[in-house]
Amino acid sequence: MRRLVLTRYDYASFGCFIAYAGCSIIIPLVLYQMSVDLGFTLQEGGLAAGGALQMGRAIPMVLSMLLSGFVAGRWGMCRSLGVASLLMGGGILCAAVAPVYAVLFLALMVTGLGEGIIEGLNTPFVENLHREEAGRYLNFSHSFWAVGIIISVLLGGWLLNRGISWRFVVGGVSLLALPPTLILLLPADGKKAYPERPERLPWQLVWKQTRDILKTPRFWLFFAAMFVAGGGEFGLTFWAASYIQLEFSASAWLGGLGTACFAGGMFLGRSVSGLLVRQEYLPHLIISTAAAGVLVCLFFPLLNAPWLLEYQQQLPWVSIFTKKWLLFLLLFLAGLCSAPFWPSVQSYCVERLPFLDSTMLFILLSCAGIPGCAFVSWMMGLFGNLIGLRNSFFIVPLCYMILLLLTVVDTVQARKQVKP
Repeated sequence: MRRLVLTRYDYASFGCFIAYAGCSIIIPLVLYQMSVDLGFTLQEGGLAAGGALQMGRAIPMVLSMLLSGFVAGRWGMCRSLGVASLLMGGGILCAAVAPVYAVLFLALMVTGLGEGIIEGLNTPFVENLHREEAGRYLNFSHSFWAVGIIISVLLGGWLLNRGISWRFVVGGVSLLALPPTLILLLPADGKKAYPERPERLPWQLVWKQTRDILKTPRFWLFFAAMFVAGGGEFGLTFWAASYIQLEFSASAWLGGLGTACFAGGMFLGRSVSGLLVRQEYLPHLIISTAAAGVLVCLFFPLLNAPWLLEYQQQLPWVSIFTKKWLLFLLLFLAGLCSAPFWPSVQSYCVERLPFLDSTMLFILLSCAGIPGCAFVSWMMGLFGNLIGLRNSFFIVPLCYMILLLLTVVDTVQARKQVKP
């Protein structure tokens, strides 16, 4: 197997993923402190308001994702990603100085505009550089999403634990957007320039490509798969820190450490699968990790569960469910299982539908994943108000079970088509 060959623009993509991840995870990390400061305390029914922040962020994200194909066709991918990175960093900086919940909500909507273009274009940006082995490069580049999470939650959690205001922590994350912005917007030598399309695409052609995709029945199977894959993954990412602080009475540092364990598993899973798993084995990878993810995530609602601890005298081994080390181990394993879903489902879909435009496929699939992230995060907050945040974690294995079934259905259909 050939080694990965990386260019300046691969590093720009890595930087976009790091900044995007940092801007995405920093609000969940500081949510507990922010809720007290801005008046929607989580212990007093504010879980749904916390989850609604992601819903408000997702609406402009989806809108900008839908337009990102037109934007890239008009101004090119490099310039579009550079401006989007700048917009994302500026929005999260505004969130850091928000005086009330409503201003915070609006600032995150601005952040979402930039994030939507990055989400829509960063994957096809890499795919254009490495068309022969796109699956490997996509899994490897997506692993830097986890790097951004690890950096943000460990450093942010440490700063919060030292008494630093959440506003400085959020503002500091905005600086992550600066390096990729400079790499993408500064001019490059002719031979080293990004391979943009030689001609600008008319919007009529982009619209035709979009309609062709939407008319393809098999696309909707992958659309649903992306919705639940994104929802399960980000539901864990969004609520892990608050879950640790609320259910285990832990510090912000431990909340950040738990999220870092999840991100560490994601980094390992994506980088290893990018280096070792060949394109033709992507459906096997999705099915096996989804099955493992269901089993791992079913344990989260059992941790510190009062009904289970009632049997502690008769069954001394039950006390293991009160241990923080088990929680961190489960988060790491959940990250390992969740790692391949997003890039692998996208790459597998492009492989299964080669007659459709790959850039628009990546964009429209992301338009499923982002609402999935927002919807599941909001649902977990809503159910957290009703039945407790711990029990709302049952939603995550349900998402992974649906992903497993959808992928099995597609592989069975693919085998039937191959038979003479």
